[in-house]
Amino acid sequence: MKQIRIIIFILFTLPIASYAQLTYQVAVLKYGGGGDYYANPTSVPNLVRFANDQLGMTIQEDVPFVEVGSPNIFNYPFIHMTGHGNVVFTNTERENLKNYLIAGGFLHVDDNYGMDEFIRPEIAKLFPNIPLVELPFDHPIFTQHFKFENGLPKIHEHDGGRPQAFGIFIDNRLVLLYTYETDLGDGWEDESVHNDPPEKRLAALQMGANILQFVFLKGGLE
Repeated sequence: MKQIRIIIFILFTLPIASYAQLTYQVAVLKYGGGGDYYANPTSVPNLVRFANDQLGMTIQEDVPFVEVGSPNIFNYPFIHMTGHGNVVFTNTERENLKNYLIAGGFLHVDDNYGMDEFIRPEIAKLFPNIPLVELPFDHPIFTQHFKFENGLPKIHEHDGGRPQAFGIFIDNRLVLLYTYETDLGDGWEDESVHNDPPEKRLAALQMGANILQFVFLKGGLE
């Protein structure tokens, strides 16, 4: 736990000029229950390259999987989670993830259509006394380098619901972001995977870059 606190402290206290020279790594969460945690294999690497190119960030392009119950999650200040189906955390895994988030880590959960009914109960078990709240359109995560006046972009239609961003806050710090009915991760994938229009892919990448910028430059603070 001390390791991630040191990483987070460095990230959030360095001036931007020094921050630009710092190299760090993000990971994708591996979980149980049968859901395809490995979905969208090109998405996060593509997002990392986009953020590095467009925002001058220095994130390592290698994006490993990390198991939710492993102490190795504390090596990564930002972890992405996705999938279409079931999600199950054991008590030990849940405690490990909770400690990671309290210690300064950040989890972005992107519903890849079909995860919603499974992930919400797990989030509720993770923080039973902290509500999952919808972020308003004027939240700073939508007004980083790229501006999204109407909140999350809609990348894939599916059920036609409006895209929503939900969060868990601890001491005014956003520690968990859940993006729903948007399919950001699909928009980050190689163009050939979904054949999305260029403007959709660009919007998804820009929103993803905003999330990274918000977390790493502001520490997830309002």
